[in-house]
This record gives sequence, C-alpha cells and structure tokens, in this order.
Amino acid sequence: MTTFAVRPGGSRQLAGTGVLLRFALRRDRLMMPVWIAVNALMVLSMPGTLEGLYGTPAERADLVRQMETNSSLRAMVGPVFGDSLGALTAWRVGIYAGALAAVMSLLIVVRHTRDEEESGRQELVASGTVGRRASLTAALLAAAVANGVLALLVTAGLAGQGTTGALALGLGIAAVGMVFATMAAIVAQLTESARLSRGLTAAVLGAAFVLRAAGDSATDDGSSVLTWLSPLGWLENLRPYASERWWVLALLAGAVALQGAVAYALAGRRDLGMSFLPTRPGPASGRLGSAGALAWRLQRGGVLGWSIGFFLAGVVYGGMTDGAADLVGDNDNARRIFERMGGQSGLTDAFLASMVGMLGLIAALYIVASVLRLHGEETSGRAEPVLANAVGRVRWAAGHLVIAFGGAALIMLLAGLGFAVGYGKETGPILAACLVQLPAVWVVGGLAVLLYGVLPRAALAAWGVAGAVLLIGWVGPALDAPQAVLDASPFGHLPKLPGGSMQWGPVLVLTGLTVLLVAGGLAGLRRRDMTT
Repeated sequence: MTTFAVRPGGSRQLAGTGVLLRFALRRDRLMMPVWIAVNALMVLSMPGTLEGLYGTPAERADLVRQMETNSSLRAMVGPVFGDSLGALTAWRVGIYAGALAAVMSLLIVVRHTRDEEESGRQELVASGTVGRRASLTAALLAAAVANGVLALLVTAGLAGQGTTGALALGLGIAAVGMVFATMAAIVAQLTESARLSRGLTAAVLGAAFVLRAAGDSATDDGSSVLTWLSPLGWLENLRPYASERWWVLALLAGAVALQGAVAYALAGRRDLGMSFLPTRPGPASGRLGSAGALAWRLQRGGVLGWSIGFFLAGVVYGGMTDGAADLVGDNDNARRIFERMGGQSGLTDAFLASMVGMLGLIAALYIVASVLRLHGEETSGRAEPVLANAVGRVRWAAGHLVIAFGGAALIMLLAGLGFAVGYGKETGPILAACLVQLPAVWVVGGLAVLLYGVLPRAALAAWGVAGAVLLIGWVGPALDAPQAVLDASPFGHLPKLPGGSMQWGPVLVLTGLTVLLVAGGLAGLRRRDMTT
C-alpha cells in the first residue's frame, strides 16, 4: 500500500495540483489542440456551408418544415428549432460537437488518472508531497481547460450570428464535455483498467446518443422522455439561437457537480492502484497459451463494441437514405457537397458513399486505438513477462496487429450489412463500398505501427494523424477545400462507391504502402530497447 507524504484531510489533499495540471497540459500539448481544432472547425464552418445550401429565408423555412416530418433525419441530427443560420448550425452540428467534446474529455481524464496508476507512475508521484485527490483534480481541470478553450472558440466564431446564441452553444458543448469528464472520473475509480474505463464511459456516451435518437425520432420538439434521459438531449433542448433555455445549463452543471462529488468520495476511499470493481483473474493456460490468444482476450471487448456500433450505424444510415434524398430535393448546392463527398453519381448513391466514407473515417480511430494497445502493454510493464518467455517481439506484436487490421475489416463488413438491412437494396454494391474503405483505414493503422515501432515516445501522435484525416474528410468537402488538401488524406484516393467506377490502382497502392509501414514499424520494434 502506498504511503502519502501528506496527511489526508483539509486542503492538503489537493497539494501539488498546480504542478500536476501543468504536467498534464504539457503531455497533452499535441492531442488536446487537435481535438479542439477538429471540433471548433466543424462548428465554425457550418454557417458558411448552410448559407451556400439554403441562402434565402424561404429555403431555410422549407428545410424546417421538411425536418418536422422526417423522423429518420431527426434521429441523426435532432430536431430544428429555428430557421436562422445560427439555429441551423446548432441543429446540424451541436449534437456531434457535444459528442466529440465528451470523447476528448473522457480520454483526458482517464489518461491522467487510471492510466497513471496502471503504469506505476502515480505511485512515484504519490510518494512525494502530493495530496490524495490532487491527480483527480488536475485531470478534471485539464478537461475543463480544454472544454473552456473550445467554448471560447465556438462563442467567438459564431458571435456574428448572434452573441447570445453563440454563448449558449459554446457553454452547452463544454458542459456536455464536463459531464462525461466527471463520469470518466467515477468509472476510473470503479475499474482497475484504463482500457475498461475508456470503454465503459464510451459505452455510456453511445447509450446517450441512442436514447436521444430514439426520443427525437418520436417527437419533433425534443420533448420525449428518452431525449431528456440523455445529456446530448439536454444540449439540444438548450435551444441556442431559438429562445435559449438557460435553465438547462443549470441541469448540466448540477450533473457535473454531483458526479464530481461522487468521484472525489470514491477517490478518498480506495488504495492507490486498487478499484471498487477488481478485474476477475482469468485462466493462465488453454486459450491463453499463445501471444495471439492473449491479444484476443485483451481486445475482444473492444472489437465486440465497435462491431455492434458499426452495424447499428449502418442500419440507421441505410434507413434514412431515401429521406435524405427527399430533403435535398432540387437543392443544387447540397447535391454538389454530397457528390463531392461521395462521387459524381446520383444523389442516393452519393449520400450512401458519403455515409460509408464517414464510417471509414471513424474506423481509423478504432485501428489507432487497437494498434496503440501495444504501447499501453509495453509502458505498463505487462509486455515484459510475455517477452521473457519464448515469445519474440514480432510474434507478440503480430497478435495485436491481426486484431487491429482484421477488426477494421470486420467492423466495415458489419457496417455494410447494416446498410443492406436499413436500405433494403443493392446489398452487393454497399458491401463493396464499405470494404473499399479498408486500404485507407489500414494506412492510418500502418502509420501508428511505424510511430510505435520507431519512435515509441511519439506513438500517441498517431491520434493526431487520425484527427487530421477526420478533419479533412469531414470538413474539407463542406468548405470546398482544394483537391490537394483532400488528397492529403488516404481516403481522398479511394474510388467513390456505390455509383462510381472501381479503380484498383489506388487500392493496391494504399495496400502496398500499408505493408511497408507495418514492416518498418516491426523492424524498428525488433531493434530498439523496450521501455517501461
């Protein structure tokens, strides 16, 4: 049991918080700006995009009327409460901005709490003049800084559409981020594994999105009980730019305060490195008799969660395909954006291609997380006992990489099956469209392998690569970015299916590039020293 150098009680439990906060911000000096930039650019680019799509009040009013009768699109983006550019911006990206802020926040908190304990670094820190709750406080403050900067950028960037609405949207997005930051703080006290902490908190976020989607599909004003059970539903019911409901911010603040208090109470009642829900020990033989079996045991929960999520996403997006075509109608500007994302084809095919492409971008996040599991196993010291036996480094790494790259193929295949179920037509072309995303997804995974194998201290920069790819693919077409910018992403070279023609050249080049990147990363892993 770790002995703290300060006596528990009073303000001494927060001793060292400032130093730990500065250290956390320094460690996140790359990851945090990427997440903030992606989220802020997504929000701030939307007014100009919407103005190009629906330039007149009559067009915007017609959009609002169509949304009132389109339950499938309400499930995707929520109800719309006004026809101004500000209100339409809050409607179109508010929920997704809140979800991205939630993901950023939970990653920050888990990294600076449970990750630190799991790696053993927190024990060294706690042996000095550091309070029992200092690490938790520093992690929450780091999340608050990130969400505060995001709120400032959103408020300042949208002030031209109306200062009050911009302030409401910025504060609402930041508040949702802090709700999930404090939730992650609770989960980090309950579980022994950082991976499980991230997974459980992300599962709660997924459940919140599903509840909101189910509620919004049933009503057109956000009044469903299911919507109110979700923090994302609270964000849409804040109604920026549409007679703001400021009392909803009090609801979000109350959730943050309550969850923060629970996290602090739990943190004061457990030993360092322990948890209230200890991990159940597993068998030491049988299915775990090989490095590959161990890798599967460690990652199977993540693969299952991503698989279910992609299949359900495919069902939802497939079901709204016809509704999206009806909503765009004769709007040439909207048609051009869909076609730029999905290829020069009919609107239905372009919409399907753009949704499949978006899932491909998200799959890049999965493969980075799965590859970096190697980094987590190494830095936590768990890889050392495995490698001390008759298991080579390449064999050990190969077990995780098979799951990373094979898992990416699995989730995209399930997404295609989900599209086929939801849309009910063209099963073959949709499956092909999903699978053709894999070479680009694998290139991102290959870059993560290369960084981990050659520059292990910079391995987490793979998240920056995934964030940049997501930003280019998500925001680039809407901003009418130059083709050179779009081509900086591996996804920009893929054939646009369904509807377009299959081009094997780019697919083979990207696959070959993946092989070279993975080979380079494994060669670097064989030659470098292992870290702890």
